[in-house]
Amino acid sequence: MKNKLIFTTFFIICLAVFSANAQTLVSQNDVESWNDVQLTVPLSKKIDFWNAVVMRFGKNVSRLQDARYGIGFIFHPNKSWAFQPFYLSIKARDSQGRFRHENRFSFRASYKFLFKKFGLTHRSLYEYRFRTTGNIWQYRPSITVDKEIKFIPKAKFYVTDEVFYFSNLKKFTRNRITVGISKTLTKKLTLDIFYTRQNDGNSRPGDIHAIGANWKIKL
Repeated sequence: MKNKLIFTTFFIICLAVFSANAQTLVSQNDVESWNDVQLTVPLSKKIDFWNAVVMRFGKNVSRLQDARYGIGFIFHPNKSWAFQPFYLSIKARDSQGRFRHENRFSFRASYKFLFKKFGLTHRSLYEYRFRTTGNIWQYRPSITVDKEIKFIPKAKFYVTDEVFYFSNLKKFTRNRITVGISKTLTKKLTLDIFYTRQNDGNSRPGDIHAIGANWKIKL
């Protein structure tokens, strides 16, 4: 049963990647660096305060492309469920290279299936975007498979596939697949190192290769 579940999950991931590649043959390419620092402060056994700073460098890692600050809360009633309402203030370059400001209100819900040898997480993310070019909402479901690395203590290998639905386009047009390693350095600090491949036939650039680091601090 477990082997069938693993096979099915990776089949879905591969199918999504191949589908996205077929839709973005004329898209522009870019190499980027995505980096963020997340700080979590427990308020009680089931509620955490959360904030984050995100910096993305684009145009072949030659300039700042996207800067974000986020603040919110995480509710985790048990080990499997997590709910996170949060706000993002974003300054990102448009296709002409000019910075535009965006306010984004989001809600994330995730459920992790607990197994002995690996983890399987489904996450749904809903976002409402207040933009100068017009307000839209988007839906971002994802599936993550993770497994402990035997030869690296307190480390996990993970693969995530995420697709984007945009209300203004009325369809799924973007796919991201991420491969990375999550390493617990101390009781309060975890580091994720990852590679992300993004395909999008409507954005410019649409095809992105990104390497990044995610520092997670929990007080």
